[in-house]
Amino acid sequence: MLAGQKAMMLAVAHLPPISSFADGMPIYFLTGKKHLYQTLFCISSLARVANQKLHFILIDDGSFNAQLIAQINKQIPGAGIIQKNELDETFSKRLPAEKYPALHRKRAIYPHLKKLTDVHLLPGNKWKLVLDSDMLFWQEPTAILNWLMKPAEPLYMVDQVESYGYAKQLMKDLCGHDIPSLLNVGAIGLNSLAIDWGALEKWINVLEETSGSSYYLEQALSAMLVAGQKATVLNADEYVVNPLQLNDGAILHHYVDLSKKIYFEEAWKKLR
Repeated sequence: MLAGQKAMMLAVAHLPPISSFADGMPIYFLTGKKHLYQTLFCISSLARVANQKLHFILIDDGSFNAQLIAQINKQIPGAGIIQKNELDETFSKRLPAEKYPALHRKRAIYPHLKKLTDVHLLPGNKWKLVLDSDMLFWQEPTAILNWLMKPAEPLYMVDQVESYGYAKQLMKDLCGHDIPSLLNVGAIGLNSLAIDWGALEKWINVLEETSGSSYYLEQALSAMLVAGQKATVLNADEYVVNPLQLNDGAILHHYVDLSKKIYFEEAWKKLR
């Protein structure tokens, strides 16, 4: 598996350039030095099957450098690149540390939170779709593309196992709504203007004071933001989290947990 991962990291340089259109439908990725090769494979797989113009916006996880930016510009000409200094400035201006200490504390040590803070504080698009990098598209994702054309409600994937890191009753008590089952943030579309940052500040404090820190905090917070709303829920048989086999007719595979083996040893090689 590790050998396959290394080969994937080397092979990414040979992917053909992927066009990103300024007037295309926007898709956001939080990425950086450790994950850019996966981001590029994900984008390449999507570009091969999508019949729509797309605009790829890459959000710096804090590790961008001149070499990385040059690679992005070469392999995704026209991509949006939002760097750390701009993200830090926007974050501090919109959510000052004296008013939002928990968000500042967690953002500094828990990069996953940036999928909420750094993406949804950006100006521009009201609705934003964020994709994880460890995914590959095998067929045109019609449901996602239709959502991008006219977003009106949250969108998310369905997990194989519920992974929130916190008791659903506690989450419900905090947000005031039933928590959706099995929400997975591999593909997550939210209305930036509807996010209550004060509520997020409170939720983080109470969740961690009650039950400690969790790797799944960002997924829990996203489920709480979606709770009580009608949503576009991607079909779990088509948009598969943790696939157990390579060829199952799916539209999208999200390679988490044990499916990392398939991802690194077999899946990416189908795109060469």
